[in-house]
Amino acid sequence: MNPHGASERSWYAPAADAQPGAVDVISALREFRSSESAMRRRTRSSAAMGETDLLALRYLIDADAAGVGIRPTELAARLGITSASMTSLVDRLVASGYVTREPHPSDRRAVILRPTPGADEEVRHNLNQMHKRMLEAAESLSSEEIKAVLHFLVRMREALDSIDSRVGATPQ
Repeated sequence: MNPHGASERSWYAPAADAQPGAVDVISALREFRSSESAMRRRTRSSAAMGETDLLALRYLIDADAAGVGIRPTELAARLGITSASMTSLVDRLVASGYVTREPHPSDRRAVILRPTPGADEEVRHNLNQMHKRMLEAAESLSSEEIKAVLHFLVRMREALDSIDSRVGATPQ
């Protein structure tokens, strides 16, 4: 376990005189993800919310801020869950007072999910300390470092998105 309660294999930074390599970058990224997961577990238990619930709420808050309504099917696709799981998730969030179902403006058979006004405050309250510390770390980077990190993260996302759902297969 790392100091944050993560259970993945620990990563140790290369010695000061060693030149870090690509494997060290991947190891550091793994350690970051492990720490982030552990922090989210701690946050979830304090908010009495599941990881998927919290992630769904974040997506809905972001979409609402952008003026976009999200259908349950769109949210299910974004979360990678089944429609049955989506129904249970939405029922939980509605019952907890975090989300409302509203009629779709152009499709009377559909609904739009919207966060309640208090939902944003609740999520911010629970995640504020984490976001503050992460922002401080990001703000400590130089302009060139920011460009390098963004480039790396976009390349990592593209690499992962290009992997077919069959393990190890690449799209044709």
